[in-house]
Amino acid sequence: MKKYILILSLLILASCSQVGDLQDDPNRATQVSPDLLLTNIETSAFNNVSLNAALASRQLTYTDGTDSYQYYNWQRAGFDNYDILKQVQKMIQESKRTETEVYQILAKFFNAYFTVELTRVFGDVPFTEAVQAEDGLYMPVYDSQESIYKSVLDSLKTASLELAQNDEAIRGDIIYNGDKTKWRKLINSYSLRVLMSLSKKTNNSNLEVVTRFNEIVNNPTQYPIFESNTDNAALVYVDIQDNRYPLFNSNSLQTAYYMEQSFVERLQNLEDPRLFAFADKKPNASAAAVTDFTAYGGLYGSAPLSDNGAKAVSGEASRIKPRYYNDPINEPSLLMGYPELQFTLAEAAARGWITTATDSYYKTGIAASMNFYGITDTADYLANPKVQLQNPADIATILAQKHIALFLNTGWQIFYDQRRTGFPEFNVDGGGILNNGLIPKRFMYPQNETVNNPENLNDAITRQFPEGDNINGVMWLIN
Repeated sequence: MKKYILILSLLILASCSQVGDLQDDPNRATQVSPDLLLTNIETSAFNNVSLNAALASRQLTYTDGTDSYQYYNWQRAGFDNYDILKQVQKMIQESKRTETEVYQILAKFFNAYFTVELTRVFGDVPFTEAVQAEDGLYMPVYDSQESIYKSVLDSLKTASLELAQNDEAIRGDIIYNGDKTKWRKLINSYSLRVLMSLSKKTNNSNLEVVTRFNEIVNNPTQYPIFESNTDNAALVYVDIQDNRYPLFNSNSLQTAYYMEQSFVERLQNLEDPRLFAFADKKPNASAAAVTDFTAYGGLYGSAPLSDNGAKAVSGEASRIKPRYYNDPINEPSLLMGYPELQFTLAEAAARGWITTATDSYYKTGIAASMNFYGITDTADYLANPKVQLQNPADIATILAQKHIALFLNTGWQIFYDQRRTGFPEFNVDGGGILNNGLIPKRFMYPQNETVNNPENLNDAITRQFPEGDNINGVMWLIN
Protein backbone atom coordinates (compact mmCIF):
# COMPACT_ATOMS: atom_id res chain seq x y z
CA MET A 1 0.00 0.00 0.00
CA LYS A 2 1.23 3.45 -0.89
CA LYS A 3 2.37 5.57 2.04
CA TYR A 4 -0.38 7.79 3.36
CA ILE A 5 1.81 10.65 4.46
CA LEU A 6 3.71 12.08 1.50
CA ILE A 7 6.61 14.47 1.69
CA LEU A 8 5.04 17.88 1.39
CA SER A 9 8.22 19.41 0.09
CA LEU A 10 7.15 18.04 -3.29
CA LEU A 11 4.08 20.21 -3.05
CA ILE A 12 5.12 23.42 -1.36
CA LEU A 13 8.04 25.42 -2.74
CA ALA A 14 10.65 26.75 -0.39
CA SER A 15 11.66 30.40 -0.30
CA CYS A 16 13.82 31.48 -3.23
CA SER A 17 17.38 32.64 -2.75
CA GLN A 18 18.71 35.53 -4.79
CA VAL A 19 20.16 33.07 -7.29
CA GLY A 20 16.90 31.16 -7.39
CA ASP A 21 15.07 34.37 -8.20
CA LEU A 22 17.15 34.75 -11.35
CA GLN A 23 17.11 31.24 -12.79
CA ASP A 24 15.15 28.00 -12.67
CA ASP A 25 16.33 25.33 -10.27
CA PRO A 26 16.27 22.00 -12.19
CA ASN A 27 16.00 20.12 -8.88
CA ARG A 28 12.96 22.01 -7.60
CA ALA A 29 9.55 20.46 -8.20
CA THR A 30 7.14 22.87 -9.90
CA GLN A 31 4.49 20.33 -10.88
CA VAL A 32 3.05 17.27 -9.19
CA SER A 33 0.73 14.54 -10.34
CA PRO A 34 -2.82 15.05 -9.00
CA ASP A 35 -2.96 11.45 -7.71
CA LEU A 36 -0.15 12.25 -5.24
CA LEU A 37 -2.10 15.22 -3.99
CA LEU A 38 -5.22 13.08 -3.67
CA THR A 39 -3.45 10.63 -1.37
CA ASN A 40 -2.33 13.38 0.97
CA ILE A 41 -5.73 15.08 0.99
CA GLU A 42 -7.47 11.79 1.77
CA THR A 43 -5.18 11.19 4.73
CA SER A 44 -6.15 14.57 6.18
CA ALA A 45 -9.87 14.11 5.59
CA PHE A 46 -10.27 10.54 6.80
CA ASN A 47 -8.01 10.63 9.87
CA ASN A 48 -10.72 11.32 12.47
CA VAL A 49 -9.52 9.80 15.73
CA SER A 50 -9.78 12.59 18.31
CA LEU A 51 -9.20 12.34 22.06
CA ASN A 52 -10.38 15.93 22.48
CA ALA A 53 -13.71 15.10 20.86
CA ALA A 54 -14.05 12.01 23.06
CA LEU A 55 -13.53 14.16 26.16
CA ALA A 56 -16.01 16.79 25.03
CA SER A 57 -18.53 14.08 24.11
CA ARG A 58 -18.42 12.33 27.49
CA GLN A 59 -16.80 9.14 26.24
CA LEU A 60 -13.43 9.52 27.97
CA THR A 61 -12.01 11.49 30.91
CA TYR A 62 -8.54 12.89 31.64
CA THR A 63 -6.78 12.95 35.00
CA ASP A 64 -3.42 14.69 34.47
CA GLY A 65 -4.86 18.18 34.79
CA THR A 66 -8.02 20.18 34.22
CA ASP A 67 -8.60 19.52 30.54
CA SER A 68 -10.40 22.37 28.77
CA TYR A 69 -12.30 20.02 26.45
CA GLN A 70 -13.61 17.86 29.26
CA TYR A 71 -14.53 20.83 31.45
CA TYR A 72 -15.92 22.94 28.58
CA ASN A 73 -13.57 25.87 28.88
CA TRP A 74 -12.00 25.84 25.44
CA GLN A 75 -11.33 29.10 23.63
CA ARG A 76 -9.92 29.43 20.10
CA ALA A 77 -9.42 27.00 17.24
CA GLY A 78 -7.34 27.38 14.11
CA PHE A 79 -7.86 27.76 10.38
CA ASP A 80 -5.58 24.81 9.57
CA ASN A 81 -8.12 23.33 7.17
CA TYR A 82 -7.40 26.17 4.78
CA ASP A 83 -3.91 24.72 4.34
CA ILE A 84 -5.55 21.50 3.17
CA LEU A 85 -7.94 23.45 0.95
CA LYS A 86 -4.87 24.94 -0.72
CA GLN A 87 -3.82 21.41 -1.59
CA VAL A 88 -7.30 20.73 -2.98
CA GLN A 89 -6.96 23.85 -5.11
CA LYS A 90 -3.55 22.63 -6.27
CA MET A 91 -5.09 19.27 -7.19
CA ILE A 92 -7.64 21.10 -9.34
CA GLN A 93 -4.86 23.00 -11.09
CA GLU A 94 -2.83 19.86 -11.72
CA SER A 95 -5.93 18.01 -12.88
CA LYS A 96 -6.53 20.69 -15.47
CA ARG A 97 -2.88 20.63 -16.52
CA THR A 98 -2.92 16.85 -16.98
CA GLU A 99 -6.43 16.88 -18.46
CA THR A 100 -7.78 14.42 -15.89
CA GLU A 101 -11.19 15.75 -14.93
CA VAL A 102 -11.92 13.12 -12.28
CA TYR A 103 -9.71 14.89 -9.72
CA GLN A 104 -11.64 18.11 -10.26
CA ILE A 105 -14.83 16.19 -9.49
CA LEU A 106 -13.39 14.70 -6.29
CA ALA A 107 -12.18 18.17 -5.35
CA LYS A 108 -15.82 19.26 -5.16
CA PHE A 109 -16.34 16.74 -2.38
CA PHE A 110 -13.20 17.72 -0.49
CA ASN A 111 -13.91 21.43 -0.81
CA ALA A 112 -17.36 20.77 0.62
CA TYR A 113 -16.07 18.55 3.42
CA PHE A 114 -13.30 20.82 4.70
CA THR A 115 -15.49 23.92 4.40
CA VAL A 116 -18.26 22.27 6.43
CA GLU A 117 -15.68 21.27 9.03
CA LEU A 118 -14.64 24.91 9.31
CA THR A 119 -18.07 26.48 9.43
CA ARG A 120 -19.48 24.14 12.05
CA VAL A 121 -16.53 24.99 14.31
CA PHE A 122 -16.82 28.79 14.07
CA GLY A 123 -19.95 29.92 12.22
CA ASP A 124 -19.42 32.19 9.21
CA VAL A 125 -16.02 31.64 7.58
CA PRO A 126 -14.26 32.75 4.37
CA PHE A 127 -15.49 30.67 1.46
CA THR A 128 -15.97 32.35 -1.92
CA GLU A 129 -12.79 34.40 -1.50
CA ALA A 130 -10.81 31.80 0.47
CA VAL A 131 -7.49 30.29 -0.67
CA GLN A 132 -6.85 33.01 -3.25
CA ALA A 133 -3.60 34.50 -1.96
CA GLU A 134 -1.90 33.63 -5.25
CA ASP A 135 -4.33 36.02 -6.91
CA GLY A 136 -3.51 38.76 -4.43
CA LEU A 137 -6.59 38.30 -2.22
CA TYR A 138 -5.20 38.22 1.31
CA MET A 139 -8.20 39.44 3.30
CA PRO A 140 -11.22 37.35 2.28
CA VAL A 141 -14.75 38.22 3.33
CA TYR A 142 -16.63 35.84 5.61
CA ASP A 143 -19.57 34.11 3.92
CA SER A 144 -22.79 33.41 5.79
CA GLN A 145 -23.43 29.84 6.91
CA GLU A 146 -26.65 29.79 4.90
CA SER A 147 -24.85 30.61 1.65
CA ILE A 148 -22.07 28.14 2.46
CA TYR A 149 -24.48 25.27 3.04
CA LYS A 150 -26.45 26.08 -0.11
CA SER A 151 -23.26 26.03 -2.17
CA VAL A 152 -21.99 22.85 -0.50
CA LEU A 153 -25.20 20.94 -1.16
CA ASP A 154 -25.25 22.02 -4.80
CA SER A 155 -21.60 21.08 -5.22
CA LEU A 156 -22.06 17.63 -3.67
CA LYS A 157 -24.98 16.89 -5.96
CA THR A 158 -22.97 17.95 -8.99
CA ALA A 159 -19.99 15.84 -7.91
CA SER A 160 -22.10 12.70 -7.60
CA LEU A 161 -23.74 13.17 -11.00
CA GLU A 162 -20.49 14.06 -12.75
CA LEU A 163 -18.65 11.11 -11.26
CA ALA A 164 -21.29 8.78 -12.70
CA GLN A 165 -20.50 10.07 -16.19
CA ASN A 166 -16.71 10.12 -15.88
CA ASP A 167 -14.72 7.21 -17.33
CA GLU A 168 -11.23 8.18 -16.13
CA ALA A 169 -9.25 6.08 -13.67
CA ILE A 170 -8.70 7.38 -10.13
CA ARG A 171 -5.11 6.80 -9.08
CA GLY A 172 -3.65 7.54 -5.68
CA ASP A 173 -6.89 6.55 -3.94
CA ILE A 174 -6.11 4.81 -0.64
CA ILE A 175 -9.75 4.77 0.48
CA TYR A 176 -11.74 3.10 -2.31
CA ASN A 177 -8.96 2.05 -4.69
CA GLY A 178 -10.53 4.01 -7.51
CA ASP A 179 -14.06 2.57 -7.12
CA LYS A 180 -16.32 5.37 -8.34
CA THR A 181 -19.52 3.72 -7.19
CA LYS A 182 -18.23 3.73 -3.62
CA TRP A 183 -17.19 7.36 -4.00
CA ARG A 184 -20.69 8.24 -5.16
CA LYS A 185 -22.11 6.38 -2.16
CA LEU A 186 -19.91 8.42 0.14
CA ILE A 187 -20.79 11.73 -1.51
CA ASN A 188 -24.53 11.06 -1.29
CA SER A 189 -24.38 9.59 2.22
CA TYR A 190 -22.36 12.59 3.34
CA SER A 191 -24.96 14.85 1.72
CA LEU A 192 -27.57 13.25 3.98
CA ARG A 193 -25.35 14.03 6.99
CA VAL A 194 -25.11 17.66 5.90
CA LEU A 195 -28.87 17.85 5.36
CA MET A 196 -29.56 16.38 8.80
CA SER A 197 -27.24 18.98 10.33
CA LEU A 198 -29.76 21.50 8.93
CA SER A 199 -32.67 20.01 10.88
CA LYS A 200 -33.47 23.41 12.37
CA LYS A 201 -33.76 24.91 8.87
CA THR A 202 -36.52 22.84 7.31
CA ASN A 203 -38.62 25.97 6.68
CA ASN A 204 -35.83 27.59 4.69
CA SER A 205 -37.07 27.63 1.09
CA ASN A 206 -33.60 28.45 -0.19
CA LEU A 207 -32.21 25.16 1.13
CA GLU A 208 -35.18 22.78 0.66
CA VAL A 209 -33.74 20.41 3.24
CA VAL A 210 -36.46 17.76 3.27
CA THR A 211 -36.93 17.83 -0.50
CA ARG A 212 -33.21 17.32 -1.06
CA PHE A 213 -33.13 14.54 1.52
CA ASN A 214 -35.93 12.67 -0.22
CA GLU A 215 -34.40 13.22 -3.64
CA ILE A 216 -31.40 11.16 -2.52
CA VAL A 217 -33.23 8.51 -0.50
CA ASN A 218 -35.90 7.85 -3.14
CA ASN A 219 -33.51 7.58 -6.09
CA PRO A 220 -30.89 4.95 -5.20
CA THR A 221 -29.88 4.39 -8.82
CA GLN A 222 -29.11 8.03 -9.44
CA TYR A 223 -27.95 8.75 -5.88
CA PRO A 224 -26.54 5.52 -4.36
CA ILE A 225 -25.77 5.54 -0.63
CA PHE A 226 -23.93 3.19 1.74
CA GLU A 227 -25.39 -0.32 1.76
CA SER A 228 -23.17 -2.02 4.34
CA ASN A 229 -19.98 -1.62 6.35
CA THR A 230 -18.02 -2.51 3.22
CA ASP A 231 -18.90 0.96 1.93
CA ASN A 232 -17.53 2.76 5.00
CA ALA A 233 -15.41 5.82 4.27
CA ALA A 234 -12.53 4.28 6.18
CA LEU A 235 -8.81 4.97 6.45
CA VAL A 236 -7.23 1.58 7.13
CA TYR A 237 -3.94 1.77 9.00
CA VAL A 238 -0.88 -0.39 8.32
CA ASP A 239 2.12 -1.22 10.47
CA ILE A 240 4.54 1.12 8.72
CA GLN A 241 6.00 4.29 10.17
CA ASP A 242 3.67 7.29 9.67
CA ASN A 243 0.83 4.95 8.67
CA ARG A 244 0.00 3.43 12.05
CA TYR A 245 -3.07 4.03 14.20
CA PRO A 246 -2.57 7.60 15.53
CA LEU A 247 -2.81 6.60 19.22
CA PHE A 248 -0.34 3.73 18.90
CA ASN A 249 2.24 3.89 21.71
CA SER A 250 0.48 6.90 23.26
CA ASN A 251 1.80 7.04 26.81
CA SER A 252 -0.82 9.53 27.97
CA LEU A 253 -3.64 7.31 26.69
CA GLN A 254 -2.25 4.49 28.83
CA THR A 255 -1.77 6.55 31.95
CA ALA A 256 -4.03 9.63 31.99
CA TYR A 257 -7.28 8.66 30.26
CA TYR A 258 -10.19 6.69 31.68
CA MET A 259 -13.65 5.76 30.46
CA GLU A 260 -16.39 8.27 31.28
CA GLN A 261 -18.85 7.12 33.93
CA SER A 262 -22.16 8.02 32.28
CA PHE A 263 -21.02 6.39 29.04
CA VAL A 264 -20.05 3.18 30.84
CA GLU A 265 -23.30 3.18 32.79
CA ARG A 266 -25.32 3.48 29.58
CA LEU A 267 -23.57 0.43 28.15
CA GLN A 268 -24.03 -1.47 31.42
CA ASN A 269 -27.72 -0.62 31.62
CA LEU A 270 -28.24 -1.86 28.06
CA GLU A 271 -25.98 -4.90 28.65
CA ASP A 272 -24.16 -3.78 25.54
CA PRO A 273 -21.22 -6.06 24.60
CA ARG A 274 -19.48 -3.18 22.83
CA LEU A 275 -18.32 -2.17 26.31
CA PHE A 276 -15.88 -5.08 26.19
CA ALA A 277 -14.45 -3.77 22.90
CA PHE A 278 -14.04 -0.23 24.27
CA ALA A 279 -12.87 -0.68 27.86
CA ASP A 280 -10.56 -2.67 30.07
CA LYS A 281 -11.76 -4.00 33.40
CA LYS A 282 -11.23 -1.71 36.37
CA PRO A 283 -8.22 -2.71 38.52
CA ASN A 284 -10.41 -3.71 41.47
CA ALA A 285 -12.16 -6.29 39.28
CA SER A 286 -9.14 -7.93 37.71
CA ALA A 287 -10.36 -11.41 38.71
CA ALA A 288 -13.80 -10.96 37.16
CA ALA A 289 -14.73 -12.28 33.75
CA VAL A 290 -14.28 -9.94 30.80
CA THR A 291 -18.01 -10.26 30.11
CA ASP A 292 -19.01 -9.27 33.66
CA PHE A 293 -20.60 -5.83 33.24
CA THR A 294 -20.01 -5.00 36.90
CA ALA A 295 -16.26 -5.27 36.31
CA TYR A 296 -16.23 -1.90 34.56
CA GLY A 297 -16.43 1.67 35.81
CA GLY A 298 -15.67 5.23 34.81
CA LEU A 299 -14.96 8.75 35.99
CA TYR A 300 -17.65 11.42 35.89
CA GLY A 301 -16.82 13.90 33.17
CA SER A 302 -17.88 17.02 35.08
CA ALA A 303 -16.65 15.94 38.52
CA PRO A 304 -13.77 17.87 40.12
CA LEU A 305 -10.35 16.68 39.05
CA SER A 306 -9.48 15.76 42.63
CA ASP A 307 -12.53 13.49 42.94
CA ASN A 308 -11.78 11.75 39.68
CA GLY A 309 -8.13 11.36 40.61
CA ALA A 310 -9.02 9.76 43.92
CA LYS A 311 -11.46 7.37 42.27
CA ALA A 312 -8.88 6.39 39.66
CA VAL A 313 -6.26 5.73 42.35
CA SER A 314 -8.74 3.54 44.22
CA GLY A 315 -9.02 1.25 41.20
CA GLU A 316 -12.68 1.93 40.48
CA ALA A 317 -12.30 3.25 36.93
CA SER A 318 -11.67 1.45 33.66
CA ARG A 319 -9.03 2.49 31.21
CA ILE A 320 -9.59 2.24 27.51
CA LYS A 321 -9.02 -1.16 25.89
CA PRO A 322 -5.26 -1.65 25.39
CA ARG A 323 -5.71 -2.25 21.66
CA TYR A 324 -6.15 1.50 21.23
CA TYR A 325 -2.54 2.13 22.24
CA ASN A 326 -0.71 -1.15 21.59
CA ASP A 327 -2.14 -2.20 18.22
CA PRO A 328 -0.46 -0.33 15.34
CA ILE A 329 -3.42 -1.08 13.07
CA ASN A 330 -6.36 -1.28 15.46
CA GLU A 331 -9.62 -0.16 13.80
CA PRO A 332 -9.99 2.10 10.75
CA SER A 333 -10.68 5.79 11.15
CA LEU A 334 -14.01 6.82 9.63
CA LEU A 335 -14.93 9.99 7.83
CA MET A 336 -18.42 8.50 7.81
CA GLY A 337 -19.70 4.96 8.28
CA TYR A 338 -22.74 2.88 7.43
CA PRO A 339 -23.99 2.85 11.06
CA GLU A 340 -23.99 6.65 11.13
CA LEU A 341 -25.97 6.75 7.90
CA GLN A 342 -28.58 4.37 9.32
CA PHE A 343 -28.99 6.49 12.44
CA THR A 344 -29.31 9.57 10.22
CA LEU A 345 -32.06 7.84 8.26
CA ALA A 346 -33.71 6.76 11.51
CA GLU A 347 -33.71 10.36 12.73
CA ALA A 348 -35.15 11.49 9.40
CA ALA A 349 -37.95 8.95 9.79
CA ALA A 350 -38.52 10.04 13.39
CA ARG A 351 -38.87 13.62 12.18
CA GLY A 352 -41.33 12.59 9.47
CA TRP A 353 -39.03 13.50 6.59
CA ILE A 354 -39.25 10.02 5.05
CA THR A 355 -41.90 7.31 5.31
CA THR A 356 -39.85 4.18 6.08
CA ALA A 357 -40.32 2.88 9.63
CA THR A 358 -37.90 4.43 12.12
CA ASP A 359 -37.22 1.10 13.83
CA SER A 360 -35.86 -0.52 10.68
CA TYR A 361 -33.08 2.01 10.22
CA TYR A 362 -32.44 2.21 13.96
CA LYS A 363 -31.84 -1.51 14.41
CA THR A 364 -29.85 -1.81 11.21
CA GLY A 365 -27.58 0.91 12.53
CA ILE A 366 -27.07 -0.89 15.84
CA ALA A 367 -26.33 -4.22 14.14
CA ALA A 368 -23.88 -2.56 11.74
CA SER A 369 -22.09 -0.87 14.62
CA MET A 370 -21.78 -4.14 16.52
CA ASN A 371 -20.49 -5.86 13.38
CA PHE A 372 -17.86 -3.13 13.01
CA TYR A 373 -16.53 -4.19 16.43
CA GLY A 374 -16.57 -7.87 15.51
CA ILE A 375 -19.85 -8.74 17.24
CA THR A 376 -21.89 -10.91 14.88
CA ASP A 377 -24.56 -12.28 17.23
CA THR A 378 -26.84 -9.27 17.58
CA ALA A 379 -30.30 -10.86 17.91
CA ASP A 380 -30.51 -10.92 21.72
CA TYR A 381 -29.34 -7.35 22.06
CA LEU A 382 -31.76 -6.07 19.44
CA ALA A 383 -34.58 -7.86 21.27
CA ASN A 384 -33.62 -6.36 24.63
CA PRO A 385 -36.59 -4.27 25.91
CA LYS A 386 -34.18 -1.55 27.05
CA VAL A 387 -32.90 -1.11 23.51
CA GLN A 388 -36.31 -0.56 21.91
CA LEU A 389 -37.50 2.83 20.72
CA GLN A 390 -40.14 4.33 22.98
CA ASN A 391 -42.10 5.49 19.94
CA PRO A 392 -41.44 6.17 16.23
CA ALA A 393 -40.37 9.75 17.05
CA ASP A 394 -37.88 8.75 19.77
CA ILE A 395 -34.88 10.79 18.68
CA ALA A 396 -33.26 10.58 22.12
CA THR A 397 -32.81 6.81 21.94
CA ILE A 398 -31.53 7.03 18.36
CA LEU A 399 -28.88 9.57 19.36
CA ALA A 400 -27.89 7.52 22.42
CA GLN A 401 -27.12 4.57 20.16
CA LYS A 402 -25.32 6.83 17.70
CA HIS A 403 -23.19 8.10 20.60
CA ILE A 404 -22.12 4.52 21.31
CA ALA A 405 -21.48 3.71 17.65
CA LEU A 406 -19.19 6.72 17.15
CA PHE A 407 -16.92 5.98 20.12
CA LEU A 408 -13.50 7.61 19.57
CA ASN A 409 -14.15 7.80 15.84
CA THR A 410 -15.63 10.12 13.20
CA GLY A 411 -14.10 13.17 14.83
CA TRP A 412 -16.50 15.68 16.42
CA GLN A 413 -19.62 14.40 14.68
CA ILE A 414 -21.43 13.15 17.78
CA PHE A 415 -20.67 16.38 19.65
CA TYR A 416 -22.23 18.41 16.83
CA ASP A 417 -25.24 16.09 16.82
CA GLN A 418 -25.67 16.66 20.56
CA ARG A 419 -25.27 20.40 20.09
CA ARG A 420 -28.05 20.30 17.50
CA THR A 421 -30.49 18.00 19.31
CA GLY A 422 -29.59 18.03 23.01
CA PHE A 423 -29.19 14.22 22.89
CA PRO A 424 -27.60 12.37 24.51
CA GLU A 425 -27.34 14.52 27.61
CA PHE A 426 -23.77 15.48 28.52
CA ASN A 427 -23.38 15.89 32.29
CA VAL A 428 -22.42 19.30 33.68
CA ASP A 429 -23.55 18.75 37.28
CA GLY A 430 -20.42 17.24 38.79
CA GLY A 431 -19.03 20.32 40.47
CA GLY A 432 -15.88 20.63 38.39
CA ILE A 433 -17.36 22.13 35.27
CA LEU A 434 -16.16 25.49 33.96
CA ASN A 435 -17.80 27.97 31.53
CA ASN A 436 -20.57 28.62 34.08
CA GLY A 437 -21.86 25.10 33.63
CA LEU A 438 -22.55 25.57 29.92
CA ILE A 439 -21.58 23.29 27.05
CA PRO A 440 -19.89 25.53 24.48
CA LYS A 441 -21.62 26.08 21.14
CA ARG A 442 -18.54 26.92 19.09
CA PHE A 443 -14.88 27.90 19.11
CA MET A 444 -13.65 31.48 18.93
CA TYR A 445 -11.96 32.65 15.74
CA PRO A 446 -8.15 32.37 15.45
CA GLN A 447 -6.16 35.15 17.07
CA ASN A 448 -4.18 35.85 13.91
CA GLU A 449 -7.36 36.85 12.09
CA THR A 450 -7.63 39.86 14.41
CA VAL A 451 -4.32 41.03 12.93
CA ASN A 452 -4.45 39.76 9.35
CA ASN A 453 -8.12 40.26 8.48
CA PRO A 454 -9.68 42.41 11.22
CA GLU A 455 -12.31 44.29 9.22
CA ASN A 456 -13.91 41.20 7.69
CA LEU A 457 -13.62 39.29 10.96
CA ASN A 458 -15.35 42.03 12.92
CA ASP A 459 -18.13 42.23 10.33
CA ALA A 460 -18.71 38.49 10.71
CA ILE A 461 -18.75 38.65 14.51
CA THR A 462 -21.09 41.64 14.62
CA ARG A 463 -23.71 40.09 12.35
CA GLN A 464 -23.67 36.71 14.14
CA PHE A 465 -22.97 37.22 17.81
CA PRO A 466 -24.36 40.27 19.66
CA GLU A 467 -22.33 39.30 22.73
CA GLY A 468 -19.09 39.18 20.74
CA ASP A 469 -16.75 36.37 19.78
CA ASN A 470 -17.23 33.83 22.57
CA ILE A 471 -17.66 30.07 22.90
CA ASN A 472 -21.32 30.31 23.88
CA GLY A 473 -22.44 32.20 20.78
CA VAL A 474 -25.26 30.50 18.90
CA MET A 475 -24.45 30.24 15.22
CA TRP A 476 -27.08 30.28 12.46
CA LEU A 477 -26.82 26.51 11.96
CA ILE A 478 -28.27 25.69 15.38
CA ASN A 479 -30.42 28.78 15.92
